[in-house]
Amino acid sequence: MCMNGLDSTIVNPALFSIAEDFGRPVSAANAVETAFLVGLALGLPVAGWLGDRYGVKRVFLGSLAAFTLASALCAAAPGLGTLSAARAVQGVAGGLLTPVGMTLLFRAFAPHERAGLGRILIVPTALMPALGPPLGGFLTEHLSWHWLFLVNVPIGAAAVLIGLIGLRGEQEPPAGRLDTTGFLLATPGLGLLTYALGFGPAHGWTSPGVAFGGLLGLVLLGAAVRHQLRTAEPLVDLRLLADRTFGTASWLALLTSAGLMGALFVLPLLYQAARGATALDAGLSVFPEAIGLMAASQVVDRLLPRLGPRRLALPGLLLAAAVLAALGFAENPWAVRALMFAVGLVLGTAVLTVQIAGFADVPPPAMGRAMGLFTILRTLGGALGIAATAALIGAFGDGAGAGPYRLALGLTAALVAAGALLAVRLPVDAPGPPPED
Repeated sequence: MCMNGLDSTIVNPALFSIAEDFGRPVSAANAVETAFLVGLALGLPVAGWLGDRYGVKRVFLGSLAAFTLASALCAAAPGLGTLSAARAVQGVAGGLLTPVGMTLLFRAFAPHERAGLGRILIVPTALMPALGPPLGGFLTEHLSWHWLFLVNVPIGAAAVLIGLIGLRGEQEPPAGRLDTTGFLLATPGLGLLTYALGFGPAHGWTSPGVAFGGLLGLVLLGAAVRHQLRTAEPLVDLRLLADRTFGTASWLALLTSAGLMGALFVLPLLYQAARGATALDAGLSVFPEAIGLMAASQVVDRLLPRLGPRRLALPGLLLAAAVLAALGFAENPWAVRALMFAVGLVLGTAVLTVQIAGFADVPPPAMGRAMGLFTILRTLGGALGIAATAALIGAFGDGAGAGPYRLALGLTAALVAAGALLAVRLPVDAPGPPPED
């Protein structure tokens, strides 16, 4: 799960180097990131059913092994096409890895015990994406971009071995038949929409491939939603969104992920394109957020049981929006670092609070499907955030200084602020222990 979170952002500072090595423009190198996101979209819809059908432990370890192998293939890729294909495989494995891994964690703890999960959840969901840019810049500048993927191989192999020994299998709820219609609609629909979002900013929203892919993806997703709401055993149980707390948390995950991933995309570009920084300097510009995220895990652990989800998440989202807007105007490097620490602290607190509160009322048999749906929305939010900020930067043209990047950071602030409107629907009280018999 940590490797999956890291790989979602570690390649961003290396795109210039990858394009140069293969003799391709940077816009073509963006296919490396888009392929990963499309792969994630393809794997996510079926993750919950596979966990119920074959066992969460088995699916988790299988996807981890596939992710590790795909990382080795990425490092050995002889061309951009091969690298993009290996990244797509990596994405499919990652699309399975995160939901089933989170299901393992949430099944192991009762709702009132999950505040302490903050120290664990912060690592794959927020800390690793924040560490990706500085680590990617360091490895690219001092070794080569191949090491962005090679680092996964020994870690992944060791994790598979530890999992085989330490994880225990559990009795899974009945999986039922695979919703074939839902699978054939939702999987290509998410993949095509993610493809359009990934390539739209670079190739133009009206280019035939992007326009057709986006339109067809929306049509397929619309048909998938209609089918999922009518069938008795849906692949992705959208009816779970009717639950006030889980539904609120899921849409909040989409908005906060859009804001966070958009900001992590924009800030390194601001430093490289508008301020002439190196890949390492650009990556280090976001590093203090990781420290803030670690602090956030301690804040949630201590304050969530006392304040409750609404009183903790709502101020955090409003403060995070203000800090993201201020980032575009910070010139002093230490001011930027202080603001990035603040982003990690306040937005990390809100994100963790929302995730823990959202699953408080989800019964264990439904946990796998609920986690799959939650992860789909969070991943789609990240893709939307990156696509929207990239489109805004492209619309105002390159060579315009810091202005387009400031607008893009303002958009990320607006997305997070919109989440505050939803946060008022979160419960006031934290989950309590089950009643004694």
